[in-house]
Amino acid sequence: PPKLLPCRIRRRPPHLYCNDEVLKLVDAAREIDPSHPIKGATLSTLFGLLAATGMRVSEALALDCNDVDLSHELLTIRFAKGNKSRLVPLHTSTVAALQQYVCMRDGIYPRRKHPGFFLWDGGVRMRYDSVNRWFLLVACQIGLRKPGDQRGPRVHDLRHHFAIQTMLQWYRANTDVEARLPELSTYLGHVHVRDTYWYLSAVPELLQLATLRLQPKEAGR
Repeated sequence: PPKLLPCRIRRRPPHLYCNDEVLKLVDAAREIDPSHPIKGATLSTLFGLLAATGMRVSEALALDCNDVDLSHELLTIRFAKGNKSRLVPLHTSTVAALQQYVCMRDGIYPRRKHPGFFLWDGGVRMRYDSVNRWFLLVACQIGLRKPGDQRGPRVHDLRHHFAIQTMLQWYRANTDVEARLPELSTYLGHVHVRDTYWYLSAVPELLQLATLRLQPKEAGR
């Protein structure tokens, strides 16, 4: 019976980053802890990659150097959510940013002891808790969050930013979004397409565009 288990899981609405906020986040991350230059380079490049590909934070941190094929503009994500692997094509501008990071990283740690792509102080793989801690600090510096406030933008919302921007571009270009949604779902590594459909109801602008798209069809019935 419905009332037997009344609790329902409610997904937290994503923060709708604008492009300027993402740029400010990446620029501010580059300036953290000047005494350890690898930290700023790693954090800013990580934030940029998350916004440009919609990868999960855990997927990006798990990347090894062998998983990043810049010559073919391709990432290999292994054993992600649902124990599935996938290939992620990269935009040329993203490849250029990653190449710049690789040059800086290898200059700081020419003899790396760890296979991880994103390195932290000491040449070890960057940890998830470090990402969240520095994200909160940077977000407060640029005014995205308030110190001590549990609400506000999250680093995971960069994944939402990519998905939302992709769908907005499709709607504005009058693309058949329903037909292309499985492509986005595959790219994001969603187990079910319904996980991608969630953005329609979570983002008011997307819901409005989807509604406007349906109105001509209903009028023609």
